[in-house]
Amino acid sequence: MAYIDTSVLAAYYCPERLSARAQKALRSDPDPVISALVELELHSAVAAKVRGLELSMAAANQIVSLFRLHVADGCFRVVPVEPREYALACRWIGGFSTALRTLDALHLAAAFANNLTLLTADRALARSATHLGVTHELIG
Repeated sequence: MAYIDTSVLAAYYCPERLSARAQKALRSDPDPVISALVELELHSAVAAKVRGLELSMAAANQIVSLFRLHVADGCFRVVPVEPREYALACRWIGGFSTALRTLDALHLAAAFANNLTLLTADRALARSATHLGVTHELIG
């Protein structure tokens, strides 16, 4: 099972260079996992694409609606981000040995704490995962 980070989910729902790889990766996982953090970040990513004129407002609304439908239909298992994940993320960032940023550290901690493989398209996050010994797969 894989924890799907926002970089993969955005490529899955929005047309971009890695869309085909993201779609293949998600379709091959029978029980993909996300967190509420991923939900929030997907909305932010879609909003950024609207502001950058990469997506129309109508297309953005369709993407968000489809994602919400997929969540409601149980296409994704949603794991919570709880105090243990915050503590782990804080410990990793506080080790000063990676370039981890706050939200990426929380994604990594959510994957690790739930014994999931992190599926990402973010090379910096993958490097941090390698450094910290977190199982991951880089799709791009």
